[in-house]
Amino acid sequence: MNKVLATLIAGLFATSAFAQTTATTTTTTTTVPATKEVVKAEHEAMKDVAKAQEKEAKAVAKADEKITKAGAKAAEKKAEAKSKALKKHADARENVAEADPEDRLKAEAKAEKKMADANLIAEKKMIKADAKAEKVAVEAAEEKAIAAAKTAEAKAEAAADIKKAASK
Repeated sequence: MNKVLATLIAGLFATSAFAQTTATTTTTTTTVPATKEVVKAEHEAMKDVAKAQEKEAKAVAKADEKITKAGAKAAEKKAEAKSKALKKHADARENVAEADPEDRLKAEAKAEKKMADANLIAEKKMIKADAKAEKVAVEAAEEKAIAAAKTAEAKAEAAADIKKAASK
């Protein structure tokens, strides 16, 4: 549990730090004389940026798909755990109903213990399923942040290439 918590906190800091750095960046446009080299550099830069944006969109879609699948799998595991617990509850109640009148109190105590154990097992499975889904969500957020950073890098490189071509 500590590892999951540490991962979540690290992801939170990573995304907040990334969000802050992207929020403070500003784009400055400079007027560059339109020479053949500059036009070519702009064209190449636009292609590179478009490729980076396409890769980012694919990474975001893939990450969102992972989150959706993990959520569905967690919901399935939670439903399964709850179903098993309810079945154990029904079995325990049946045992109480079938018990002799002299042994009814003992059977009720045994049934309550069986139901409590079933609830504990179900809760553990539900917690593990949720933790796994959260872990996948954190990893997906990391993948999204990396993709966004790569796109920002491509934009910066494109702007640098255009300035380099203009300086020739």
